[in-house]
Amino acid sequence: MKATQELRNEHEGIQLMLKVLTILARKASSGEPFDRGQAGKIIEFLRVFADKCHHGKEEDVLFPELEKAGIARQGGPIGVMLHEHVSGREFIRRMSEALPARNDKEFAEAATGYIALLSAHIQKENEVLFVMADKVLPAEKQEEMFRSFERIEEERIGPGVHESFHKLMDDLAAQYLAASPGSGA
Repeated sequence: MKATQELRNEHEGIQLMLKVLTILARKASSGEPFDRGQAGKIIEFLRVFADKCHHGKEEDVLFPELEKAGIARQGGPIGVMLHEHVSGREFIRRMSEALPARNDKEFAEAATGYIALLSAHIQKENEVLFVMADKVLPAEKQEEMFRSFERIEEERIGPGVHESFHKLMDDLAAQYLAASPGSGA
């Protein structure tokens, strides 16, 4: 499999969780009760799967290969993506601190900021960065990168964790998105 296709596939799961997080953030913002346990699980998913694993694959494998292929870090798309990864970590930190403090307004603001940031970030990667990567990285390099991705996943999140996150995605999507008008689910 092409490394860029693996990253696009992971984006789909992340976007699904962002849809659920949107619903929880709306509830928190309006003072409605929401499931804090599920919000905590989404934060853990974002911290472990989206950041540690997915962004780790980009930062440790994809971006260096793109630089070797002549795509600039400073002043180019790689630098923008790295800056957005850092910004995303700050939003995750704010959400994770606000949730146990029962600061629903701060949780909702941080979640809304993260959703906007990551939605635009994913669009830029899918429509610009990965298209560039597909042009400059040959198939053999993409396959080699994919194997590196599998190692990163195993080392950083451990066996069985990926599957448990997929179950969480499926469960939350069934609970929140199946009955949500216009959810696309």
